[in-house]
Amino acid sequence: MARRELPERTCVGCRKRAPASELLRVVAVGDEAGQTSLRPDPARRLPGRGANMHPNPACFAQAVRRRAFGRALRLAGVPDHGALAEHVDAQPPTTGQPDRSRVASKVGRPT
Repeated sequence: MARRELPERTCVGCRKRAPASELLRVVAVGDEAGQTSLRPDPARRLPGRGANMHPNPACFAQAVRRRAFGRALRLAGVPDHGALAEHVDAQPPTTGQPDRSRVASKVGRPT
């Protein structure tokens, strides 16, 4: 019996490919006033087009800075990302993505 490959997706923040199970799916939800907001979809069940990102603050910040959510979700305006920011900040650090805040330096160390 042939082994099935896991589906891979690209993170909109760091642009690295990873299995879909390691990434957080994000969808755009509109309200009555015409405002669009980004919502996390950890169960991957909400309808509509989705974008994927690593669930860590570094990838989220990079995606917001590059305005990647608007392009990936094909949105005309700038979406509100408050709910998504709260969800990402509440997540514990993942082991799949390295923590870039603590970089080991060899400068000044004895050999």
